[in-house]
Amino acid sequence: MEVALLALTLILAAANGANDVSKGIATVVGARIASARNAVVWGVVCTAAGGLLAAFVTQGLVKTFSGKGLVLVPETGLPFFLAIAVGAIGWLVVATFTGTPVSTTHSLFGALLGVAIVKGGLEGVAWAGAMTKVAAPLLFSPLVSLLLVLSVLPTVARVFRRFNRYCLCIEEQETAGASFGTGMAAASMIEERPRVVAGGSCSNESVARLSAVDSLHWLSSGATSFFRGMNDTPKILAIGIAASLAIGLSTMSMYMFVTVAMAIGGLFGGFRVVETLAHKVTPLEPDNGFAANLVTSILVGLASHWSMPVSTTHVSSGAIFGTGLGSPKRGLRWKVVGEILLAWVITLPVSGLLGGVAYAVLG
Repeated sequence: MEVALLALTLILAAANGANDVSKGIATVVGARIASARNAVVWGVVCTAAGGLLAAFVTQGLVKTFSGKGLVLVPETGLPFFLAIAVGAIGWLVVATFTGTPVSTTHSLFGALLGVAIVKGGLEGVAWAGAMTKVAAPLLFSPLVSLLLVLSVLPTVARVFRRFNRYCLCIEEQETAGASFGTGMAAASMIEERPRVVAGGSCSNESVARLSAVDSLHWLSSGATSFFRGMNDTPKILAIGIAASLAIGLSTMSMYMFVTVAMAIGGLFGGFRVVETLAHKVTPLEPDNGFAANLVTSILVGLASHWSMPVSTTHVSSGAIFGTGLGSPKRGLRWKVVGEILLAWVITLPVSGLLGGVAYAVLG
C-alpha cells in the first residue's frame, strides 16, 4: 500500500504540472512573445527551482495538507491519504483534458473534506480551522489579485511605454582581416555584436532582437512559475509523506521526486490549459500580461513565505480577468470566464465526492 500511495502522489504531482504550468507562462504566449513550447519549458524550469527551494522555506504547508488543523483527529493511516489522492487526481485529470484551469489546492482541500466526512461525519472536520486556514485564502485571493491588477495597470502601461523605446539588437558586422601576401585581398570576418538601440527598432542587418519589455515579461513569468512551485510542492508531498517515511525515503528525496513529476506533467500535458488562458479569456499584450504576472508572483510569493495555501490558479486567473476589465477595448470573453468559475465552484464537491467514495472502498 505504501508503494501505491507513493505512485498516486507522483501522479498527482504530474496532474498538477499539466494543469498549473500554464498559470505562469500563459501571458507570454498570449502576448505573442513566445511559442507555447518554449514558454512551457521556461515555466517547468522555474517551477522546478521553486519546488526544490520549498524543501527549506514552506514546510508549514505539509502539516496543513496532512490534515493538521483541518480534521479533529488527524489521520496517519495510508487509506486516508490514498483516498485524498484519488479524489484530487480524478478531478484534475478531467479538468486538464478539457483545458479548464482548476486549482490543485482546491481539489486537495475538497478531497480532504470528503474523506474526513465519510470517516467521522460532519463533526470530524475542524470547520473553523478549515475556513480560516484554507477556504478564506482560496475565496478572497482571486478578488485581491483582480483589484491589484486594476490598480497597477495604468502605472505599468506608462512604464512600458518608456521601456518600449529600447531593445537589444544582435547585428552582423563585416570586419577586415589580415592580408595574406602581396597582391592578395584581405580576408573578411563576420562578427555578431550586441547593440542597444533607442527607439525600439533594429536595422535590417540585425539577426535577432530582444526588447526591454519582452525581457521584463519573461522575468515576471519566471517569477510566477517559481513561486507556484514553492507553494504547490509541499501540498502534494503531504499526501505521500507517511508512505515515504515508512519505506525509508527522506523528505528531501520526496521533494525531488515530486518536483520531477510536476516537470514531466507540465512538459507533456501543459498545453491545453495554456491555450485557454493565453487566448480564450481576453486578448493579452505585454503590458497587461506583465501586470498580471507581477501581481501573481507577489501574492503567491508572500503566501508561500507565510505558508498560506493560496491557489496559483485562482490568483493568476483573477489577475488575467483584471487585465480584461482594465482594458475595455480588449474586454473579457464572459462565456469562457463563466465556464472557469463554474469549474471552480464544482471542484470542491466533485473532488470531495471522489475522495469520500474512495475512502469508503479503501477504509
